[in-house]
Amino acid sequence: MYSYLKTISLFLFSSVLLLSCTAPERVANSNAPQQQQPSLNLERPIPYPIDISEAYLYAQMVGTRSFDGTPGEHYWQNYASYNLHATLDPETHTVYGTAQITYTNNSPDDLDIIVVELAQNLHRAGTPKLDITEITGGVNLTLIAANGIELEETTATARWIEGASGFINEGTQLYIFPEEILESGGEMDLEFEWSFVVPERGASGNSSGRMGRSRDNLYYIGYWYPHIAVYDDVYGWFYDPFIGNAEFYHGFADYELSVTAPREWIVMGTGEFLNPDETLSPIMLERYLEAGTRDETFMIADFDELDLATAESEDGFLTWRFRSEKVRDVAFSATLESRWEGSRTPVGDLTGNGQTDFTRINTFYRDTAPLWEEQTEYARHSVTFMSDYLQTPYPWPHMTSVEGADIIGGGMEYPMMTIIGDYNTAGPTRLYGVTVHEIAHMWFPMIVSTNERRYTWIDEGHTSYHTNEANIDFFGADRFDRRDTFSGYLQFAGTDFEGEIMRRSDFHYPGPAFGVASYPKPASVLYALRGILGDELFMEAHLAVIDRWKYKHPYPWDIFNTFEDVTGKDLSWFWRAWYYETWTLDQSVAEVYQDGEETVIVIEDIGNVPMPVFLKVTFKDGSTYENVYDVEHWLQGHRTREIRIVESQQVVQVQIDPEGLFPDVNRQNNTWNF
Repeated sequence: MYSYLKTISLFLFSSVLLLSCTAPERVANSNAPQQQQPSLNLERPIPYPIDISEAYLYAQMVGTRSFDGTPGEHYWQNYASYNLHATLDPETHTVYGTAQITYTNNSPDDLDIIVVELAQNLHRAGTPKLDITEITGGVNLTLIAANGIELEETTATARWIEGASGFINEGTQLYIFPEEILESGGEMDLEFEWSFVVPERGASGNSSGRMGRSRDNLYYIGYWYPHIAVYDDVYGWFYDPFIGNAEFYHGFADYELSVTAPREWIVMGTGEFLNPDETLSPIMLERYLEAGTRDETFMIADFDELDLATAESEDGFLTWRFRSEKVRDVAFSATLESRWEGSRTPVGDLTGNGQTDFTRINTFYRDTAPLWEEQTEYARHSVTFMSDYLQTPYPWPHMTSVEGADIIGGGMEYPMMTIIGDYNTAGPTRLYGVTVHEIAHMWFPMIVSTNERRYTWIDEGHTSYHTNEANIDFFGADRFDRRDTFSGYLQFAGTDFEGEIMRRSDFHYPGPAFGVASYPKPASVLYALRGILGDELFMEAHLAVIDRWKYKHPYPWDIFNTFEDVTGKDLSWFWRAWYYETWTLDQSVAEVYQDGEETVIVIEDIGNVPMPVFLKVTFKDGSTYENVYDVEHWLQGHRTREIRIVESQQVVQVQIDPEGLFPDVNRQNNTWNF
């Protein structure tokens, strides 16, 4: 069951609490049970019960979510099957699309409306935007049909007063009102035809895109088709508009994807590549197949071979086909002047037959991106490390990296596909870092499918944490540690530039607040939680989150509940202090003095985040005393704590958190030297 913090009144009037520390024999009385009287004059804020959505509590009540953090007995998800075809016209930079979709209603509700997201409408004039965005006209819909009946545009008045069928296109949302209700357990067939002009930097502000085109030799197409919104067990339809900042919330589906392009363009997309024999020239087909067996980087098509890479075509066009199952989205790239390298990398035992399985690695980059000569190696390590570290094998047939300078400066993830800048000025270390970050997203949110638009911190925070762990593995612990994650958070901690992690992602104040609350702070908090729980127990709970919620949709409280269930600990004070507030951690060695035979150490908790005190005392002869003083003293409202030690040797140093486990805003006051 989800455990709540004691209320303030309980702190004030509770019975005497005992310290739970255990000390070495040579420290006299430092851990004898000490009475800690609750203070009637609180010196600090006390973490109070966290806020939980009423809709989530209702989901627990009806059994789709459980109090222990597992999916409930009655958990369900709606599902879809997409048949998508795209035609790319490089002359006009236009994509023409058709879609046949079968949508299955597994919910207990009858649906009289279907909500569809049109992300490209961000580029339509008049659509709300968070930043300056290129205007291309958005999506031009030429056909919308439900169960074979073509629908016409309607109005809210006609719908709600007259019950008219039809559709309303508002911003990035398309509301479909079919003539027949989609009953619980039923299916509905939807059909669309549309086109749009590909922006240079798409699905985001002008500074950096998530998809787009570059130099007339590269297209990276994402967020490009009518995508049925999530209807889940907590909130029902997900209506939140896309304004170009916080990302996406998608359901799982099966996809058949075909892309038609002029024959000289090389296309790669989400899913198993079904027809390399129809699209590649004989020599490139042979190399492509060979690359799938190589454990080192293998050249499929070099810069001076690209005009010979694809098959002949009578009409000058080729159609590339891909199939995928249980993915959130599909994207594709089309390259004209990009070198194509390939390889394979182990992912563990994916099929459960006791044998090591592999996935294919594809890399596409132009001759203006020399650092990308190591990209295939970076991708191999990223996929294999994450599969092993998260004990969840990479489940799909390939992982493809596309160099997309001009479109993007950093990186953007899609199932099996990522677009990344050239990183010419940032350097190879940063290129590896962004590569593993985007590939780590294959687990959060591509497998553990979270609502990125409201809770960006779940996927970006976990991924930032995983990125740092991969950096440590790839470059060594002498170059990377948890402090590399802390630094991004600490420079803004406690300032007006910080917002609460649990604030809805698009509701952060302009400036760095969104980034801090989404990336380095939640990653730092995961390290802090690991410091409290220890590596083994933390990983047990962390992996339980993945195992319980893979191919499902967890909310923050499912994660919180899982950690409490697995660890057996009430961590509600931790969730409140770190996720719901902008409090900071600042523990200090305030004073060390002699009182007769006792050395008195005064710890002052200056910040508002209560955390255990990890204490190390060093004596003159070089011996040490280490202990952990739990958080309960701070939860009673105290700011200071006395620790008394009897030892014949002189104390020469006192350190708080000597291993740097926690993101303390001022580590200079963590150490006292004689």
